[in-house]
Amino acid sequence: MSASEFSTPGQSQRGTLFVEEAVVTDIQRFAGDQFVLRLYAPRCAATATAGSFVHLRCDESLPMRRPLSIMRADASLGRIEVLFKIVGEGLTALAYRKIGDTLSTIGPVGRGFTVRKTRPRAVLIGGGVGIPPMVFLAEQLQRQGWQPLPLVLMGSELPFPFSCRRSALPADWLDGAATQTIGSLEDLGICTRLASLADFAGVHRGYVTDLARRYLESLSADELQETELFACGPTAMLKAVAVLARRFSLPCQISLEEYMACAVGGCAGCAVRITTNEGPAMKRVCVDGPVFDASQVFPSG
Repeated sequence: MSASEFSTPGQSQRGTLFVEEAVVTDIQRFAGDQFVLRLYAPRCAATATAGSFVHLRCDESLPMRRPLSIMRADASLGRIEVLFKIVGEGLTALAYRKIGDTLSTIGPVGRGFTVRKTRPRAVLIGGGVGIPPMVFLAEQLQRQGWQPLPLVLMGSELPFPFSCRRSALPADWLDGAATQTIGSLEDLGICTRLASLADFAGVHRGYVTDLARRYLESLSADELQETELFACGPTAMLKAVAVLARRFSLPCQISLEEYMACAVGGCAGCAVRITTNEGPAMKRVCVDGPVFDASQVFPSG
């Protein structure tokens, strides 16, 4: 397995990126044209963190790569997993790759989430294609022995691309209607609840931020002092999470999604406006993010 290494300006905290010929080891299809792709990419797997992503060449005939959030990384096995939904020519081609195919990958790209011992009560909120970083972060915290284990709240208008079942873990802050959980997370002792407007059985009918609000309202003042929000998903959802964070005076980290050409900070095509102490600034989502403080991205509204 050949790989080349190169440094990137604007990502000194991450050190290096790797170009690898990753090997497809498994691909699973779920309802709604959703796929989980597993790749053997040992150099990426060794340094990936929750919030980082890979830039994949979906097919040799398509020069433009696609950025996909890393959902899992296992350094011991040298593999990573990504979740994607077919949108456009590139991801259509990716969905038809076969076990044993090789894909040129650049990764892990980006500055991920930062957890703090002073805020041990983590609430993870994922929506749609923003679900993968939340799975990564939840499993990472569980492996690290984090206490209390995070609460994971997921929203989707498509069937959830996981094995779901009725939860055996208590969620006293909810009514009895929202009972479904992601089985793989529940097996780790991680409480998960789901939301959708699609009338799925056992799933809260409404927005995932409704679940977050109900949970936060159930906490005492002392518990809120221990709480931090982490989120990834559509812009409207992230803005709603930022509003919740302001309402409850909580720190909040969000992972942004933008179209990217190079994903290594050279083209600045993914730049977004951020509010800093020195005033407004343009930051590149690929290497300055994708994780930012929510109050910097959505300072008001």
